[in-house]
Amino acid sequence: MKQRFILLVLLLIFPCVNMLSSEESKDSKRVIIICAHPDDCEITSGGLALLFTAAGHEVKCVSLTNGNKGHQSYTPIELAAVRLKETEEVAKRLKCAYEVVNINDGELLPTLENRLEVIRLIREWKADIVITHRPFDYHPDHRNASLLVQDAAFMVTVPQMLPEVPAIKNNPLFLYTRDRFTTPLPFRSDIVIDITPVIKEKANLLDAHVSQVYEWLPWINQSNDIIPSDKEGRLNYLEKNYVIKRGFITEKDKELLYKWYRYTDLSKVKAIESFQICEYGKQPTEAEIRDLFPGYSAK
Repeated sequence: MKQRFILLVLLLIFPCVNMLSSEESKDSKRVIIICAHPDDCEITSGGLALLFTAAGHEVKCVSLTNGNKGHQSYTPIELAAVRLKETEEVAKRLKCAYEVVNINDGELLPTLENRLEVIRLIREWKADIVITHRPFDYHPDHRNASLLVQDAAFMVTVPQMLPEVPAIKNNPLFLYTRDRFTTPLPFRSDIVIDITPVIKEKANLLDAHVSQVYEWLPWINQSNDIIPSDKEGRLNYLEKNYVIKRGFITEKDKELLYKWYRYTDLSKVKAIESFQICEYGKQPTEAEIRDLFPGYSAK
């Protein structure tokens, strides 16, 4: 197995500031977000993660690479260390577990070794929900992370596959994060999460990834945005350009907001995160979906 950098921060006592009141649930859900790079989990699913931890559920973020290529100035060795520290800060702010697998950025492949690693991660977390990229994406690491999770989706229930880690009896719900790509298939919204209550908190999570949101991403995207130097300005920048801009609401999303939340006034919804159900894992009933996601109406 590849050497792994591990950070486990499981803080169950203190509530998140400026969020929904946290109360330990008798039926605590366990969510694992498995993405390609440090920051992918937070960008795609940070709002969901915040809402789950605030409701007393358990969340783990996993980066399948160390992200050591995504910078215009740092060497790979320097950047791996920087990005590991950034995930440590995210874990403190999110009050979650965070694990970084020591595979070089741009070199993630859907090998048997890596599939077994993903199976282990899901089983050890005893996940109810597993979230990853779709397999249709611009970045090879995103595509291969998706393939690894897809290939683990059934195998996590097979006892003789990686027998040293007990198999999961009930297959988790596997979800894809939203993206903009349409070939060969466009993203389909099935689960929509209103992240309006945690917009500022999600911006604060992204703020921990200094090397990315303030340095690398503006550079690689050839952005003309002027990055503020003060904390408040930076958080406002992230709120506008990452949380709200990427949390746009489609007509389909509006239908789902009404379906799942029974909202009658959508004008108050400022940002969402949207997910597609993967066909390879649990195929939940409507009642099961309502039970899994905090804030959904009972009927």
